[in-house]
Amino acid sequence: MEPPPPRSPQGQPSTTIPTSGETTFVPTSWPDLANPPQNRPIGGPANNRQAIILAPVPKSEKVPTITPPFHFVTPTKKITSPDDIRKFHDSQTCKNFLGFIVALSESIRGHKISDPCHESPTVTKLVSIIQYLLLWVDQIPPLQQSSRYGNISYRTWHERLTENVESLMLQFLPDDLKSSTVEIIPYFTESFGNSSRIDFGTGHETNFAAWLYCLARMGIIKEEDYPAVVGRVFVKYMDLMRKLQLVYCLEPAGTHGVWGLDDHHFLPFIFGSSQLIDHKHMKPKSIHNDDILENFWSEYMYVSCIKFIKMAKKGPFAEHSPLLNDISGVPNWNKVNSGLLKMYKAEVLEKVPIMQHFLFGWLIKWE
Repeated sequence: MEPPPPRSPQGQPSTTIPTSGETTFVPTSWPDLANPPQNRPIGGPANNRQAIILAPVPKSEKVPTITPPFHFVTPTKKITSPDDIRKFHDSQTCKNFLGFIVALSESIRGHKISDPCHESPTVTKLVSIIQYLLLWVDQIPPLQQSSRYGNISYRTWHERLTENVESLMLQFLPDDLKSSTVEIIPYFTESFGNSSRIDFGTGHETNFAAWLYCLARMGIIKEEDYPAVVGRVFVKYMDLMRKLQLVYCLEPAGTHGVWGLDDHHFLPFIFGSSQLIDHKHMKPKSIHNDDILENFWSEYMYVSCIKFIKMAKKGPFAEHSPLLNDISGVPNWNKVNSGLLKMYKAEVLEKVPIMQHFLFGWLIKWE
């Protein structure tokens, strides 16, 4: 859908690590940059740039599907310390979950959103469920309030989600997997932001990926569905999240000012960069061409994200989004994609402030 009208810019360069919330990005230059900016803040988050550069690129993994007997449980939080993060990092669970995200990324490689793909009845149902949630936003208008951010009508929307989520899940679950609602509902409800803080960030987005991973674990989503999972389901999710962010003015969760990749999202940059690998005409530097943004935002997620940011924020792009500006100097989309995958692992899945809220059950095990 066409991005809504702009909103104001978010904050100034961050030099501290948030104690709660979402992504904290390392304020350093991107690997392989042609002309990295010289002025970087001092005293920011610990510089693990070299570790990210030297880390291997995550590889795709086949999702291990479950077999009876099923032991669905209410998922709980397990991560409270760096030691827990290291344990998760070394686990097969982390490898499989990240491998699933890589597999989704690879499935959309070189494909436009409008390209035909296999769309199973399940995928169609998942898209329709998110469409329901979009319609609810129209039915629950924002209230007039003095605070610019955090419109309390979002709590009404989220409450309706909580009240209806079980019936939504039962629309696509086969009889023998209906008991999985106890496990998959928490991931789904956490995918759209926090109703108390009225915010949204990369941890919530990771919950949506976790919900999809759970469906893959149960065999509800199959490998042949992956292109549609990204190009139909995730794209519709992005439509919803942008509408929620703008209608209810959701705060960025744990905002890190201009030194983050984006105020709210990470995964569409991964999927979007994969779409553009080996594109004949569009290069990473093409994001600075307004004609390209206008003509291709509906076909490529990365382009859509850049267009949305430029509409939402005022001032020179290099000032309000320096990390994305850095990335535009990378020579090709393959390097952008591999770099983003490594950064997602390091800056989302290995960060206590984000992963302390992540849930583990039987489908996503704490090993």
